[in-house]
Amino acid sequence: MNVSILQGRPIVLAAGGTGGHVYPALALADVLRSRGWPIAFVTDERGTAFGDPSPGTEIYHIKAASLGGSACSKLKGLTQLGVGLLQARALLKRLNPAAAIGFGGYPSVPTMCAATQIGTPTLIHEQNAVLGRANRLLAPRVGTIATSFEKISRIQPQAVSKTVLTGNPVRAAISTIGDMPYPSLAGTNPIHILIFGGSQGARVLSDVVPAALTSLSQDERSRLHVTQQCRPEDLERVKAAYKSADIAASLATYFDDMPARLSEVHLVIARAGASTISELMASGRPAILIPYPHATDDHQTANANNIAAAGAGWCIPEPSFTVEFVTGEFRRFIDQPDILSETAANTKTLRRADAAARLANAVEESVRLSQQGEAA
Repeated sequence: MNVSILQGRPIVLAAGGTGGHVYPALALADVLRSRGWPIAFVTDERGTAFGDPSPGTEIYHIKAASLGGSACSKLKGLTQLGVGLLQARALLKRLNPAAAIGFGGYPSVPTMCAATQIGTPTLIHEQNAVLGRANRLLAPRVGTIATSFEKISRIQPQAVSKTVLTGNPVRAAISTIGDMPYPSLAGTNPIHILIFGGSQGARVLSDVVPAALTSLSQDERSRLHVTQQCRPEDLERVKAAYKSADIAASLATYFDDMPARLSEVHLVIARAGASTISELMASGRPAILIPYPHATDDHQTANANNIAAAGAGWCIPEPSFTVEFVTGEFRRFIDQPDILSETAANTKTLRRADAAARLANAVEESVRLSQQGEAA
């Protein structure tokens, strides 16, 4: 059946209020709108901090909360989810969407539960190599589970048949970097390094990396160009460390031109959240990944291990990420720059530049199958 006859009805995107959940939703929204679908974006109060899904998109806020913590916190969370479910049912009945897509995080749960209850075609997308808690709750109920990795853990055996590999959509400005050649390291060309720890930074990167780089010889330091995101409380001391060692450095608590900076780097040092991993694969940049040790279900280690297994980077547990380790690695990269270029080439083998289009295809297929079922 031609889905174009349904394109007056919106597609609902439900995402938790963090960048890892919201950014893939934004990328999908762009593709679906280009195909003629109206978009309704449902999140909590935090979700719109990462940008408007696209001009003209209707944005709705639904009550939600985590079910973790003390018994009192869990009770409060259940109450909030219950209120959110009532809000979502009323909203979906009014919108009459063609489909509902969940991107994880507890703010997606009320909307997706409501969608399954009223018979709306449903799909969830998992950005990590471990199925998240919210998506684990939703997996038995939804029609399709889209994944970013070929292998995903914490998924119920009975749900495996519902999975489709799409990859994790990224911003177009990031994806186009992968079409460019890896920057040359020939001769004495500078080595550009990008260091960041997510939206809140990471203290370990500010403690270890400057100490390691400043311990290199003057000739080695002269080749380095560092771009580093720091926590506000770390910014001045990190800046002073690089200045004292005559290392060219650009530091900030946040960079709003990350695609431009990523396009020129030779190596990334970062945590291993879903957005970071996807942007590395899309841009073809090798990385030293230090998984956040307290991440839910240790999903960052699973993400980083997928990169390391493909020879596209290095997964280093935080206790092993020492000044001595980083110093040794940079001496190796300076002496053998082919290591970085070969690792970058391996990273590109993981690239799924069409992830947003593939996810949009899966959404439209869910709509098509639903219409065929109703017509039967």
